[in-house]
Amino acid sequence: MASIFTRIVQGEIPSYKIAEDDNYFAFLDINPMGEGHTLVIPKREVDYIFDIEENELAGMIVFAQRVAKAIRKAIPCNRVAVVVLGLEVSHAHIHLIPINSEKDVDFRKPKLKLTPEEFAAIVEKIKKQF
Repeated sequence: MASIFTRIVQGEIPSYKIAEDDNYFAFLDINPMGEGHTLVIPKREVDYIFDIEENELAGMIVFAQRVAKAIRKAIPCNRVAVVVLGLEVSHAHIHLIPINSEKDVDFRKPKLKLTPEEFAAIVEKIKKQF
């Protein structure tokens, strides 16, 4: 059975897409820790990030870097944190989270509640930075 992320890539489930190329896909997390919280995934379904082939993992990091640079230009923050947990969804993914302090990367804190219009506005802000 395809993961929820594979279904997003295939267009079966809607997402707030930030960027895409032949191998990778970036979209806003629908339960964000902060404005601009983005997930980067390989299009090829792989459960664990360190099971990805070396060249594919390197490509994913380079793709994530491009996305993170756009996020940092669009969303006021000191840094964009990179977090890999891999337990929530059985599809390798990287969290890119705009932060101003380490406290901004506490997955126990309440998530932002955004409207579809707010999500769409964030997508447009980030896409303008590519």
